[in-house]
Amino acid sequence: MSLRHALLGLLSDRPASGYDLLKLFETSLANVWPATQSQIYTELTKLDGTGLITVAAEGPRGRKEYAITDEGLAELRHWLTETRPQRNTRSDVLLRVFFLGVLTPEQARGYLAELIEMSDQGYENLRRLMESVDWDDDDLSVYGRIALEYGLRFNAMRREWAEWAAGQIK
Repeated sequence: MSLRHALLGLLSDRPASGYDLLKLFETSLANVWPATQSQIYTELTKLDGTGLITVAAEGPRGRKEYAITDEGLAELRHWLTETRPQRNTRSDVLLRVFFLGVLTPEQARGYLAELIEMSDQGYENLRRLMESVDWDDDDLSVYGRIALEYGLRFNAMRREWAEWAAGQIK
């Protein structure tokens, strides 16, 4: 996934300014694809330059509202249907688990306890986010809730696994 496709996806719902998109990221995509303000504005400039989005309106203080173009929508659809998701093959968490044998059993269990805490915190953050969003029947709400549910289940699974793993250490 790329920031380019995340922005195209958000703009497929409705036109938005860079600030609006930043806020949407904070309440939705930041859990699966974080981006900074500078990254978002840089990518918007690139998308505008390639014709995938256009400036639909300009307001005070240089505020620009962007809209997806037909070419941008075609690119988003192509990405969704014609490209395969990249398999994430790197996991800092599991790489460390692989080498826990160089630690004392107490240290290894301590690392797993931190994973349990991280999972609990991640779950709680997503639960609060779920409660704070004014969910609707639009596509971003429906599919956003589906993605959020993945995060909730992932954190619950990681917690359960870390508890099991800690029990395996003698």
